[in-house]
Amino acid sequence: MGNVFVIQKHYSTHFHYDLRLEMHGVLKSWAIPKGLPEKIGIKRLAMETEDHEMRFANFEGEIPEGTYGAGMIKIWDSGDYEMEENEKGRIVFKLNGKKIQGDFCMEKIGEKRWLIFRR
Repeated sequence: MGNVFVIQKHYSTHFHYDLRLEMHGVLKSWAIPKGLPEKIGIKRLAMETEDHEMRFANFEGEIPEGTYGAGMIKIWDSGDYEMEENEKGRIVFKLNGKKIQGDFCMEKIGEKRWLIFRR
């Protein structure tokens, strides 16, 4: 078994998906407006957000107005993942979820901007 991952649907100011990967005792998090790419050759923007506590991996519910991340959150998929590469500005991993499985790569393209694509 690998580390925990979760993909949450986040109905906030703008609908997006949140990808969270367990790293160093926290959930590293990215907002992905169009969701994870389904096919090789498609690249999607992923905006790095603040780290979340591990308990957030099971969270579904309403974050109150006036609070960071306000809006409804629902778990879309979860499981474990295998880290294949984690270098500065590049993360390669394999998701083993209930709905989504496969190899992904994320490459940093700006301060908090990443591209995510299938390998």
